[in-house]
Amino acid sequence: MAHIDIGSNFPGIMGLMKYRPDTGKLLLELSETLLRGDSPLSLEERELIAAYVSHRNECDFCTGVHGSVAKQLLKNNSNVVETVYQNLESANITDKLKALIKIAAKVQLDGKQVSEDDIQQAKNLGATDREIHDTVLIAAAFCMFNRYVDGLATTIPKEPGAYEQIACKIVESGYSGSKELLFE
Repeated sequence: MAHIDIGSNFPGIMGLMKYRPDTGKLLLELSETLLRGDSPLSLEERELIAAYVSHRNECDFCTGVHGSVAKQLLKNNSNVVETVYQNLESANITDKLKALIKIAAKVQLDGKQVSEDDIQQAKNLGATDREIHDTVLIAAAFCMFNRYVDGLATTIPKEPGAYEQIACKIVESGYSGSKELLFE
């Protein structure tokens, strides 16, 4: 049960967005921009960064949703998500993405931990300034989203396959596809 009465049965951040539609619409727009908008990072890479940061923050709702979205986008390579959580170095992803995820991990702990060496390593592996920027912004935003969800003890889905169903809708319609559902 959430710490406050949010007045809906929507789980996680979805219930909070419905509770405060004025801020909810902005958060939904931010999610759409960061994870589905223009970026040199692929949709899969961005979702994987969001899921990884959420996993490190132990936010069950965001880990469940974004991990499921990443798995669906990765299709035949969905085991990558669990491998990234458990042992980044052995994950079947590019060295550039590993370097970016390491930057995201440092942002998750404290943005000041990101060093010039971290940035240079990512650049040496082909990361552009925009990819580094987008990685840091996704990591920072998901720290906020995770703390928002967990700070108010929102509910998490109990039904088997719930995260996969939410992920299907996101893959199909993006984050802005939830507007009608949440803000009617």
